[in-house]
Amino acid sequence: MQQQSFGYLALALAVGLLIGLERGWQSRALPEGERIAGLRTFGLLGLLGGVASLLGQHLGGSVAAAIVLAAALVMGGSYLLRFRADGTASATTTVAGLLTVGLGALAGLGESTLAAAGAVIATMLLNLKPILHTGVARLQAHELRATLNLLLISVVLLPVLPNAGYGPGAVLNPYRIWMMVVLIASISFAGYFAVKLLGPGRGILLTGLFGGLSSSTAVTWSLARIGRSQPDWSPTLASGILVACGTMFPRILLVAGLMHPPLLPALTLPLAVMAGVTYGGAILIWWRQHRRIDAPVLSLSNPFQLRMAMRFAALLLGVLLLAEWIETRWGDPGLYGLAVLSGLSDVDAITLSLARMGQEGLGIPTVLLGILLAATSNNLVKMGLALALGGRGVGVRVAAVLGAAMLSGLLIGFWLNAAG
Repeated sequence: MQQQSFGYLALALAVGLLIGLERGWQSRALPEGERIAGLRTFGLLGLLGGVASLLGQHLGGSVAAAIVLAAALVMGGSYLLRFRADGTASATTTVAGLLTVGLGALAGLGESTLAAAGAVIATMLLNLKPILHTGVARLQAHELRATLNLLLISVVLLPVLPNAGYGPGAVLNPYRIWMMVVLIASISFAGYFAVKLLGPGRGILLTGLFGGLSSSTAVTWSLARIGRSQPDWSPTLASGILVACGTMFPRILLVAGLMHPPLLPALTLPLAVMAGVTYGGAILIWWRQHRRIDAPVLSLSNPFQLRMAMRFAALLLGVLLLAEWIETRWGDPGLYGLAVLSGLSDVDAITLSLARMGQEGLGIPTVLLGILLAATSNNLVKMGLALALGGRGVGVRVAAVLGAAMLSGLLIGFWLNAAG
């Protein structure tokens, strides 16, 4: 028992020293005596938390509470003295000290994993101050609202929805439908901020890659319009559009695989081939050009809006009901027609609908071919946008590569469908 207690106290000390190392490094330029707390103080605070836990187990919880309260008073008093002396209002070190006592107490209770993990996370947060402050400074009001809205629909609304099927074929499951909305919104959200973090000058291929996670159609629209007024940039713009369009294929694989993992073996080959042809064409065009631009102007929409989520939920609900009715009335041929029509406006809704039907017993070859047809019709729309907005310089290059990608994917899909 005594040896075990020594181990707990050693971990409590290590927790304090780790956080103290970061705090000491941050205040290393200050003269001795002007620092609120450094390596030694934080080591002692961690050890104090461990001792408080051990004493509390033997003498009662009131003893441990009194020790923690005393530490809080000392840290708070140090903060007030510092504030009166030079007006420094930052309470980060004070809060870090109180957290160190708490983590040391966890270590003293034997919660070694929690204490160690908490210390590492706390140290990382403290060390990331410049990055976090820069990110907050660059965050716009509508992006903050988008973040809060996404948290609202995922953390607050999703858990309280009933997970039961209603309506024809029990396809109206509020929890599953809303989970699909959260999934698509999260992917688009991540893509938007990836483009924002990249910033200008990181290259059109990377921008197209992450912009495609948010909306490959938006990337196509934005870059194609530049091509009309800047024909010399056509190869670069076409390569960016193609990378964004190619990103749609791994996105489809991710969405379908998360919804219905047995689809992955069948979908991987055709989608990988389509993505490979599209990415390969983009790189070849980019490599052969004579003029390159590094700062494409992208007009991606708001990362997330509640109205957007409601519209997608309504679209998804309609596609689910329509797919169930068409499959019952006309079977697989009807589903293929619905996939083509749905893909003209949105490939995510039909992908999720077909994946859900795969969960309910629809054959994997049928789901595979339906998803490929939706992706094909969606890329046909983007080919049309590139030709109409970007002129021949952009449109012909995009159409040639996407046409080859779609043809290769469909041939593999039909072959797998026939084999299945």
